[in-house]
Amino acid sequence: MSIAMLKRAAKESVSGLPREFWWLWTSTLVNRLGAFVATFMALYLTLERGHSASYAGLVASLHGLGGVISSLGAGVMTDRLGRRPTMLIAQSSTAVSVAVLGFMQHPVAIAAVAFVVGAASSASRPAVQAMMADIVRPEDRLRAFSLNYWAINLGFALSSVGAGFLAEYSYRAGFIGEAVLTLACAVLVFVKLPESRPEPGPAAPGKAAEPEVGMGTVLRDGRFMGVVGLSFLISLIFQQGYVGLPVAMGADGFSAADFGLVIAVNGVLIVVLQIPVTRYIEHRDPRRLLIVSALLAGYGFGLTAFAGSVAVYALTVCVWTLAEIVNAPTQTGLVVRLSPVHGRGRYQGVYTTSWSVAALIAPLLSGWVIDRFGAGWLWGACAVLGTVAGLGYWLLMRELREEPELEAEPGTTAAAPSREAVSA
Repeated sequence: MSIAMLKRAAKESVSGLPREFWWLWTSTLVNRLGAFVATFMALYLTLERGHSASYAGLVASLHGLGGVISSLGAGVMTDRLGRRPTMLIAQSSTAVSVAVLGFMQHPVAIAAVAFVVGAASSASRPAVQAMMADIVRPEDRLRAFSLNYWAINLGFALSSVGAGFLAEYSYRAGFIGEAVLTLACAVLVFVKLPESRPEPGPAAPGKAAEPEVGMGTVLRDGRFMGVVGLSFLISLIFQQGYVGLPVAMGADGFSAADFGLVIAVNGVLIVVLQIPVTRYIEHRDPRRLLIVSALLAGYGFGLTAFAGSVAVYALTVCVWTLAEIVNAPTQTGLVVRLSPVHGRGRYQGVYTTSWSVAALIAPLLSGWVIDRFGAGWLWGACAVLGTVAGLGYWLLMRELREEPELEAEPGTTAAAPSREAVSA
């Protein structure tokens, strides 16, 4: 491919998106550049503070539990208060709580503040996703979600390197650095991003007013909750890259440096391939994309059972990373299409909860399977989960296939999308 073709492809990938999206994209990148706590919390507690691995696991679980609880509350806040206020409250709270966490000494205090950090840091996600759906045209959403996911991974990759060097100097400086960058993100949102929440319009003549979307509405939406359940299964699989994989590699005699090299393949591939792969899948049938991504994820981890060298482990990472690249924007686009305009915050909150619950359960579940049955059974279970998820996506999309397309406008409620609507 020539330089001119690369330039044209890059231009087409970023063109046509509103200015507000790019400010939101920038805030995401800045936020992820400060991701110190999630990456180095376990090392901080065990190496710097001298706590046990069990205590570090407890703190990690409390951090995840905070995210589970806040996702639902933040979804309601996103619809009631608005996208912008929710992001400001969440990011400001994260900045303060992260800074406080760096100065905590007592184990109970550390655990309590870690719970607050987990809750605050997860609270902005429903608002970000809802605002993105508000400001981006339906035909551009898959590309927008993909670019945002790319920013998340680019920021995480850069922060992991920088924070690693910073931790050699001072862990507390890492906490302060994350607090400063998160606060900068809040300032950016305050200065550059207007509120995007659609206001209910007057009811059309002869038609009843739009019914209010409550949390019960979301939970009774069978098709949407099916997506949430499938998202939970997919998340359980992907979590093994950071939970089961390092444990299994360690048991096979590989070092932490070996695992670091293998898992780095995931970040590098996402940064390099996310945009070109999205260009390829942008107008493809989302039913097939979700089914294929589920199978790639399950069997990508399933292949880990046969890995005996760093190279083979890295090859398995390539397989499930491709699944992650395809699944993330496609599934997020499906969630938006299934969400009523004035209930996007609640819908995104429940959807985010599926990932938070998986992050909470995966460490306990994978550890139990490895200890009781061995790592081979864990990778076999991943293959089974991928197959079940693929079948679930097939059944779900078959139900949606014949639905009429209706892209909701402010003041209306979105119907379930058709095959064409989902693919937009």
